[in-house]
Amino acid sequence: MNFPGNIAVMGGGSWATALAKLLLYNCESILWYMRRDDRIADFKRLRHNPTYLSSVELDIERIEFSSDINEICRQADTLLMVMPSPYFKSHLAKLTVDISDKYIVSAVKGIVPDENVIISQYMTEKYGVDPNKMLVISGPCHAEEVALDRLSFLTVGCHDLPHGEAFARCLAGKAMKTITSTDVDGIEYAAVLKNVYSIASGIVHGLKAGDNFSAMLVSNALREMERFLNAACPGQRQICDSVYLGDLLVTSYSKFSRNHNLGAIIGRGYSVKTAMMEMEQTAEGYYGTKCIHEINSTRYQVSMPILDGVYDILYRNMSPEKVISAMSETFI
Repeated sequence: MNFPGNIAVMGGGSWATALAKLLLYNCESILWYMRRDDRIADFKRLRHNPTYLSSVELDIERIEFSSDINEICRQADTLLMVMPSPYFKSHLAKLTVDISDKYIVSAVKGIVPDENVIISQYMTEKYGVDPNKMLVISGPCHAEEVALDRLSFLTVGCHDLPHGEAFARCLAGKAMKTITSTDVDGIEYAAVLKNVYSIASGIVHGLKAGDNFSAMLVSNALREMERFLNAACPGQRQICDSVYLGDLLVTSYSKFSRNHNLGAIIGRGYSVKTAMMEMEQTAEGYYGTKCIHEINSTRYQVSMPILDGVYDILYRNMSPEKVISAMSETFI
């Protein structure tokens, strides 16, 4: 089998749709697992995702859909995981086929709840996937801008760099530039942390604290991210590379950022419960905050005042004004 072989998109949301669009530029066909048969039927009839990125029309003759995760996994050589992290474990719980010999590409940008491990670690420990067959994808890249064919950049991480480069070619195009890296764990953790910091940025925006303060928040968030990455997965990396700083910036400021929007609602005075109900899509940072907070508390004990502050607001119902004020005393 010439890597990546048959690629299966696993998930039916906006990011899955955007990645499928990119793959169809470079691959003859793809497999696509979606949980609901009615969504698949609507997709085939309308020729676009009926729920997400509906402006993106896809060549459905080149897509084999199925709601049977086992059938898709039998046929696929490479599984591109794009399910929201809170539901990742429950989706895979339906698996009965052995996927230990598959290549796994994670575009999840989250941590497996209850397990408190990044996706690559979970796939290795739970399903026996070879770490050299694990790849990760991260931004800065919003699905909505991929849909609009705006020039975007993705980083593909893999311990086996030639495989990373091969999969990067599957995504590359006129409006998509790709970069490769071997920092698999660092990229995964950074993708979780930037969502946490985006919630903080949204809270600050909702509080109308101003652009000056927002800039200080994000610059200190980058320092905090670097401290955690150095503790959790030491290695050679440049924190100002696009997959770290760039993804943090776009998630903290973009109108497309679900996590920023969640924080902004909270900052305007709404309860966390109400804010979550207002969200039409999953804000990964809500779940990532709890996971990273527990990981840091039990394993690394890195100084992370922004993470701790977001945790206090989301899970301890503390006043955003008081938490942000106290947080600001730690800024340098």
